[in-house]
Amino acid sequence: MSFVLIDAGPIIAYYNKFDKWHKPITQYFEIEQRQFITTCPCLTEALYHLRSDFRVQNELLLDLARGLYQAESLTPSDFSRIAELNIKYADVPGDFADLSLITISERLGIETIASLDSDFEIYRRYGKKHFKRVFPS
Repeated sequence: MSFVLIDAGPIIAYYNKFDKWHKPITQYFEIEQRQFITTCPCLTEALYHLRSDFRVQNELLLDLARGLYQAESLTPSDFSRIAELNIKYADVPGDFADLSLITISERLGIETIASLDSDFEIYRRYGKKHFKRVFPS
């Protein structure tokens, strides 16, 4: 099975029918065959943004239970790497959710990401490797 990282932005847009990205993200979800991988910081961010309706939050939670997304846990060494990235991207500044995705990207060897965040044009993985953004294309 192949994997694609997913940031909070597309998750929020998928569940928020009023989001300007809702329709294109929904269409993307319909055709994407790879397993989505994210982190708890990204899920926390998404749930926070969906807080106005517990039913919408529950849709996300139930999709997690069904395996639409795989939530990758952070390890102690991941937190050390996130601290390094905090220094490296102090001028951006990198947020915890984004930096957690960079870290698991490096650890799991996943270079493809679905994100609405243009910061992923700036962020680099080990060895100055760019991310391959699949959305927006």
